[in-house]
Amino acid sequence: MIHQYKNNGYNIVLDVNSGSVHVVDELVYEVIELLLQKCPERKIVQTMRKIVQAVERQDDTEAQAQDESEEELPGTGLLTEIMEELIAKYPADEIGEALQECRMLADAGVLFTEDVYENAITDYKARKTVVKALCLHIAHDCNLACKYCFAEEGEYHGRRALMSYEVGKKALDFLIANSGDRRNLEVDFFGGEPLMNWQVVKDLVAYGREQEKLHGKNFRFTLTTNGVLLNDEIMEFCNREMANVVLSVDGRKEVHDRMRPFRGGKGSYDLILPKFKRFADSRGQQKYYVRGTFTHYNLDFANDVLHLADEGFEQISVEPVVAPATEDYALREEDLPTIFAEYDRLAAEMVKREKEGRGFTFFHYMIDLSGGPCVYKRLSGCGSGTEYLAVTPWGDLYPCHQFVGVDKYLMGNVDEGITKPEIVDEFKCCNVYTKEKCRNCFAKFYCSGGCAANSYNFHGTIQDAYDLGCELQRKRVECAIMIKAALAE
Repeated sequence: MIHQYKNNGYNIVLDVNSGSVHVVDELVYEVIELLLQKCPERKIVQTMRKIVQAVERQDDTEAQAQDESEEELPGTGLLTEIMEELIAKYPADEIGEALQECRMLADAGVLFTEDVYENAITDYKARKTVVKALCLHIAHDCNLACKYCFAEEGEYHGRRALMSYEVGKKALDFLIANSGDRRNLEVDFFGGEPLMNWQVVKDLVAYGREQEKLHGKNFRFTLTTNGVLLNDEIMEFCNREMANVVLSVDGRKEVHDRMRPFRGGKGSYDLILPKFKRFADSRGQQKYYVRGTFTHYNLDFANDVLHLADEGFEQISVEPVVAPATEDYALREEDLPTIFAEYDRLAAEMVKREKEGRGFTFFHYMIDLSGGPCVYKRLSGCGSGTEYLAVTPWGDLYPCHQFVGVDKYLMGNVDEGITKPEIVDEFKCCNVYTKEKCRNCFAKFYCSGGCAANSYNFHGTIQDAYDLGCELQRKRVECAIMIKAALAE
């Protein structure tokens, strides 16, 4: 599978199955485009070799003279068609060289490669899974009233509650017991707002550190906070114990305050931003993210990303809101051209700033073109429902935080463990080859099929894909690759 596109002046060819990226001139770009149009997909390499052989025969005058009386040889007809398409724009010898270059790339296994991942599906479905990470809903309560919050101000379709130390201990015990031989485990303190239950957070970290020594495990604790209750003591503790912190801020003051007010309507930007700046600096601008959400009301969201960068943040994530079309802030299909242009503009500005020595990281443009995730991650993504689970304040287990409160996906509890293994099997069998929308998508090995919760919320099944989100994901992958290409010059 090949994906070709142009972005910020670069002609990019992505060989999907190998992950190889080629930045090419206009001629090679058009040659590849014509090869894809005129050659049978499964025989494209063999057909291209015949075309190149025809080129080489044309270069051999003796052979050409000898063949004049013979029947047309394989590849000659297609070569003629390609030449007729391009000869008005390019010299014949350069067209021939471009075809030969494409054959060399194919022979090297970096262009027109076959899909080897689909063969791994049988082993993938049969694999034994262990639980590697938990999202602890330490607080089903919040001190803000964010308008787009899927957690309904922390209530998650249920009741306000704080997780007790006893339930949290059982959750960590469950994780240890179900992690098999895996040493490194992750626990995210989530909400609502976890700082509303701060003492329990601290106590559970202490308990986890004790259990590490007893069971040969290593806990990586993380925290997501809106910053309202953040203070020096909490920052100091987090810098000592939390491998990563996520700081929720949407960008410019007017954008943030519109969507993230207190319950009385007052904005929270002026309170939290100075704290976040100190916190990020105290962590050496590493191992954190400022994480925002853009909506229909700030389609110029690149300005929010750049505002956060100008405020000194170097690790930034501003993500599209996911909301039903009935919400006035929801993104719409007609917003896509504007959003695409913003992603392009942001990518170009990031290249410029990086070359000037004032670069920053944008989460959705982080892409590994040299190694990337293992084959199972490429097929399945985040591991929700199998390797990653969410725990409610009263100890119920769900596939992830976005399924909390959906009765169909209540998997069990920290006392009895997983009582519905069929849910694990359902998620285990969900991958890019079981989703028709993913199978032929060039971005499938980067997004790994997208968010199961978004699929369920929009289509009633985890075996589908959130269409608008797919459009945005594809655009972000294109921009991320372009940035790599630009910085490699």
